Amino acid sequence: MASQHPVLIFSLTSCCMCHAVKSLFFELGTNPAVHELDEDPNGREIETVLIKLMGKRPAVPVIFIGGQLVGTTDRVMSLHLGGSLIPMLRQARAL
Repeated sequence: MASQHPVLIFSLTSCCMCHAVKSLFFELGTNPAVHELDEDPNGREIETVLIKLMGKRPAVPVIFIGGQLVGTTDRVMSLHLGGSLIPMLRQARAL
């Protein structure tokens, strides 16, 4: 899935951090693919894989840029504040 979209966000509709990170990407002008796990019949299985991948719970939001795992909200915000997020989005052709 991640390799099919410049930006992919795994999310839950009720998660405030998911909402914040989705808002950031939309405000930056990207059109991320958002996969809401609580609206997917296979969402629990995907969430289990994400928990193993990230090594923590809760597993969302999880963000992929250019097919590469970036991480969760804290990593995205760190990249944004450090000035690295926009170049990364440009390289992935998300902007």
